[in-house]
Amino acid sequence: MQLAMIGLGRMGGNMVRRLVQGGHELVVYDQSAEAIKAHAGKGITAAKSIAGVAQQLAPRRVVWIMLPAGEVVDQAIHQVLPQLARGDIIIDGGNSNYQDSLRRAEALEAKGIEFVDAGVSGGVWGLEAGYCLMVGGSAAAVQHCEPAFKSLAAANGYAHVGPSGAGHYVKMVHNGIEYGMLQAYAEGYEILHASQDFKLQLGQIAKLWNHGSVVRSWLNELAERAFARDDQLAGIRGYVEDSGEGRWTVEEAMRLNVPTPVITMSLLARFRSRQTESFGAKLIAALRHEFGGHAVQTK
Repeated sequence: MQLAMIGLGRMGGNMVRRLVQGGHELVVYDQSAEAIKAHAGKGITAAKSIAGVAQQLAPRRVVWIMLPAGEVVDQAIHQVLPQLARGDIIIDGGNSNYQDSLRRAEALEAKGIEFVDAGVSGGVWGLEAGYCLMVGGSAAAVQHCEPAFKSLAAANGYAHVGPSGAGHYVKMVHNGIEYGMLQAYAEGYEILHASQDFKLQLGQIAKLWNHGSVVRSWLNELAERAFARDDQLAGIRGYVEDSGEGRWTVEEAMRLNVPTPVITMSLLARFRSRQTESFGAKLIAALRHEFGGHAVQTK
């Protein structure tokens, strides 16, 4: 099938390559001319602007937006919308808040445009191994786009999970779970690293755990790869960002009165990782000194 891809970053660029490998015809745009140049090739046509993307598509047009969550997605929709006709489809494959997806779907429906939200997991490995696609939208729109979804997905890695908004909702919770899993691995390996009784090789242990252990996983395979490069991770700063989904998962859990202590604490641990020094920890030290005469360390 023919479709457009707006956004050629780490995810969008690899998805274009996998789609072309699957025999699809792509019209691409990115604000970086270098990114467009890097993806030039057979089966790919470059557009000079977001508005120009749709002009190079034949009806029924499918425009896939692969941009960071937020206002930039609304801007892209606003720019491409005048070039679309009733029945055309916009796919948002970024990590948008599902509430934004519900809002966008309603606004586009009023104009006769279908909105599909596709939660995409697989990272930079998706090009080779395939992606996991959690798709929301009308049955008709999803069915029309299904050839592209199936080309992108790993075996059994694509599902239509519900109406518009459902795809990003499922992806939000998926990423919340990921936060908790990452934190559990991090804490376990930190205990091993801090051991005073044993000088342990973390890469060796990660490799061991990937064979027959109940904690084996793709994430632990990636830990094995990271330790193989540097068993002490000496060249990496312990600063961990979050792209929003963990926060939204915790907010949704609070709205639904669902207890999520593991996911919540893993999110807070990311906040702590960004502090060079915690003011709260300073206050605790000061209070312990005040009420118990405990020693404090000074600069």
